[in-house]
Amino acid sequence: MNILALDLGTSSVRGLVLDADAAPLPGALARRKVHPTVDDDGTGTLDGPAYLACLIECLDELAAGGHLRDVGLVSASAQWHSVLPLDRSGEPMGPVLTWLDTRPEPMAGSTGPADPSAYHRRTGTWSHRCYWSVRLPWLRQRCATPPARFVGLVEYVLHALLDSAPMSVSQASGTGLLDLRTMRWDAEACELAGATPGQLPELAGDDWRGRLRPEHARRWPQLADAAWTPPVGDGAASNVGSGCVDASRAAVTVGTSAAVRLVQRVPAGGELPPLPDGLWRYRVDHDHIVTGAAYSSGGNLFAWASRELRVPAGAELEAALARIPPGGGTAANPRFGGDRPPGHAPAGAGALSGLSLGTGAVDILAGLMSSVCGLVADDLAELESTLEGPVEVVLGGGALAASAWWRNSFAAALTPRSVRFQPDPEIGATGAARVALGRLSDPVELLTIGRTDESPSPTPSGPRVPRYPS
Repeated sequence: MNILALDLGTSSVRGLVLDADAAPLPGALARRKVHPTVDDDGTGTLDGPAYLACLIECLDELAAGGHLRDVGLVSASAQWHSVLPLDRSGEPMGPVLTWLDTRPEPMAGSTGPADPSAYHRRTGTWSHRCYWSVRLPWLRQRCATPPARFVGLVEYVLHALLDSAPMSVSQASGTGLLDLRTMRWDAEACELAGATPGQLPELAGDDWRGRLRPEHARRWPQLADAAWTPPVGDGAASNVGSGCVDASRAAVTVGTSAAVRLVQRVPAGGELPPLPDGLWRYRVDHDHIVTGAAYSSGGNLFAWASRELRVPAGAELEAALARIPPGGGTAANPRFGGDRPPGHAPAGAGALSGLSLGTGAVDILAGLMSSVCGLVADDLAELESTLEGPVEVVLGGGALAASAWWRNSFAAALTPRSVRFQPDPEIGATGAARVALGRLSDPVELLTIGRTDESPSPTPSGPRVPRYPS
């Protein structure tokens, strides 16, 4: 049996076919770029119907190539925090708010949780613009008529394809409205959001399996009998794909954005471990939690530098960076897109300092990359404060795969910890497939970070452009 793994990200939609061991099959990859609407006012949205069209194109391409013939299981890695208001007929009432959007603010007179510390322990989150407790009231004020329901982007696209599309506990935890221990909607969080149970998605059980609607089964007959599994938040899936599935190993992933995360086994109803004040916590699935921090800047710094600074690309850029010591470059604040929770810095909070007439474009890019390393190092230390000692770190994600200099800068910033590298560019999709298979602890091949980033070895991963008005 093969597995169709979907990666529903912020900058692209991807579908790839894996074998029964969750290894990608050669050539069985379809990808479509998506283009968020981003503006200086903090806008960060996606067009839901256009996004769905991209996913359909990927499935059509894989089917035309004969890659879907033996698929029996479909898994998905999907972005956290997105929200889309729907009318009574299920049609979008505007664009999808993504994690990039920093505009939502608490309504006037909102006092937030009665006990912020208890709220943080239960939901793993805060009353913050990234979560539905703030986003839903903000959206209501900007919709001409009251929304009938709210869904995330992944629920919207899957509902168009499947017989049912409840929200997984992993995706629900990213809304900030889920009690992480009971895995039910949290009453206080829902009250802050002004949401009744009928306005929120149904929650998927651990045994939920979806099937294609008849019209889509006729379009893709190879998938007619395939079972679709609950989607996994992209950060959690990346941890699993990196082999970081217990408290001995943390994942540092840099794609469009960046994050540092640690997974622990905590089944439904189990006692949650201590949660530092500055870190969030979500669900991987019904048996695992993920704790960490995320940042608005990551691989998007490359895109900015390429567009605005006209830095070279590929080998020419790496050669230029090689002249700068790891962790060097211009002093910088990388918060161009503002803060992810719990920070509140708005979009446009980035800064450069110490510029001189000798400062070059590559110096600026290097400084931005180094500053992300510093943010991660600080939050990793906070994460380790709840553990018995330092953890091993596994680097992953497309931006780190593209830059040996950035990998070495992370290794320097995180010393004396052991730092490894997972070169698979599809760690989110393969991680989601491993969750679907119940094989989180399968060994993952990692590289040792050194001068050449060589020496692969299998390493056990188990124990050990519509807009809302402003």
